[in-house]
Amino acid sequence: MTNERFDAMHISLLIPKSSSYTTKNKTGSWSFMRPRYQEKTAPCSARCPCGQDIPRIEMLVSRGGLEAAWRTILAENPLPGTCGRVCFHPCEEACNRGEFDAPVSINALERFLDDAARDQSFSEDNSKAPPKGKRVAIVGSGPASLSAAYFLARLGYECEIFEAGEAPGGVLRGGIPSYRLPNATLDREIRRIEGLGVTIHYSAPVSPEFIASARSCFDAVFLGCGHGKPTALGIPGEELALDGLEFLNKSKNGSLSASIGSALVIGGGNSAIDVARSLLRSGTSATIVYRRRRDDMPAFSHEIARAVEEGVKIVELSAPAAITRKGKILELTVRKMRPTEIGADGRMRVVPIEGQTEILAADAIYSAVGASAAEAWMLPPQNPEVLHLSHSAALWNCPAGIPLLYGGDPVNEEESVADAIASGKQAAIALDVFFTKGQASVEAEIIRCKVGDGTSLSMEIYLGGARQSRANKVVRFEDLNDDYFVLSERQRGASVPAEVSVRSFAEIESCLDEAGAAKQAERCFNCGICNDCDNCRTYCPEVAVFAARAARGGNWTEDAGVDREVNVDYCKGCGVCVTECPRCAMVIEEQQS
Repeated sequence: MTNERFDAMHISLLIPKSSSYTTKNKTGSWSFMRPRYQEKTAPCSARCPCGQDIPRIEMLVSRGGLEAAWRTILAENPLPGTCGRVCFHPCEEACNRGEFDAPVSINALERFLDDAARDQSFSEDNSKAPPKGKRVAIVGSGPASLSAAYFLARLGYECEIFEAGEAPGGVLRGGIPSYRLPNATLDREIRRIEGLGVTIHYSAPVSPEFIASARSCFDAVFLGCGHGKPTALGIPGEELALDGLEFLNKSKNGSLSASIGSALVIGGGNSAIDVARSLLRSGTSATIVYRRRRDDMPAFSHEIARAVEEGVKIVELSAPAAITRKGKILELTVRKMRPTEIGADGRMRVVPIEGQTEILAADAIYSAVGASAAEAWMLPPQNPEVLHLSHSAALWNCPAGIPLLYGGDPVNEEESVADAIASGKQAAIALDVFFTKGQASVEAEIIRCKVGDGTSLSMEIYLGGARQSRANKVVRFEDLNDDYFVLSERQRGASVPAEVSVRSFAEIESCLDEAGAAKQAERCFNCGICNDCDNCRTYCPEVAVFAARAARGGNWTEDAGVDREVNVDYCKGCGVCVTECPRCAMVIEEQQS
């Protein structure tokens, strides 16, 4: 078009101007789909025996809310310093981050929070429910009993612990070496429980007669006696073998005799590893003798690897057959084994190789093949009236005339500290339901308190906290929108070199520092919960998402639950917010008329 012709044209530009707000146009009335916030269950929480709110804990740590994170742990677990050091962290095996790069170091973060609570003097929360006017006798002071006392005290019960020994802690004090769990850490956690008004009686062994007469002073009894009787080897000459658990107790509590030259340790679990590593620290060379392959040892894989680094030798596929004495030397005859097929437990089955034996010689032989209840009365009776729960057992119609509950190793399939803690919490919930709502309500309440699809329970759910609004759906990796995550490294505290750690019983792993802990916590996907990332607000074409916490005067370190809300007057139900939520904390549903 020429300039002359363009200039000759008369163009009129009409620009409309609105004199009213578009908020009058409530586009939400067009919608037949409606998004909403629905927090769900993270797989780590479902796998944690204590049912801890791990995604929230990590979110708080990443924002510097350390005291709030610590209190979130204490809502479900009274022994974070212990678990942060000795738990076998099944939560990390379930961590969705493991399918992206590497799991979050959840266990190391728990240890960090306990150290931070000590170093920064976080205030103890000694709040309790109003007194229920009932007294509970607790037998033993191991992790199950300490957990039962902690939760029962917070529920308003008067608790007295009866400990046969001279110090509390059970296996925590006598069976786990100081390089894994220092007594100072355990003592600090026990003081927290005593701060709730729990009384501990020492040198106070309990007998069946005590239980039979307990109704005169108590309204219920909890038995958390643990496993104190070593499992027999079942071979000729086994009386020549020393008790590995007794050795651990002596080595930790300062009553160990002079060291010897060499020792064989029979077993493949964590106790066998601990005995061997403690022997090294006592100046004795140690060799573990195990009937299956090293890969099939039930001990924690990282503990096995560390033991080998420190100098422990492992003789695999060697089943003990007999022990004999030759002068000052002990000889262990072993049958050589060969692998066959994978068994139901996921471990390789083995069978003897006909005619093949070997003799191993040492100055001492230790047995560490497990333990069982010391007395039959410490186990739940074979009675159809016994209610067997996932982590505990209860006998309501007890001959003693009061409820009798059992917890810890004698009733748990997994003999771990975390599972023992879980049994104490479950027993506390069951007993409280029994007293407040009746026996018929116990099973239903236990089910209501479950975390996701597992067997873990949440005390917060039981008490009506924010977690009760979460769906039981466990978020899987495929439920996440991983476009918003970046690769990052998994880290734990630095480990002391093996050649140094073997010289003493000092802790071998340092704690994460605050910057490292924050960085590690930021790796958490916060599966299933809203962490205020604001993707929903950013991508909403109708600007229909708003932050609600500030409007109601809330605080992110104190208020759990979702902060964002959808204004239904303007949401057209396009679902963009649900699609762009990285954490699967939203759902979209057909709108009901």
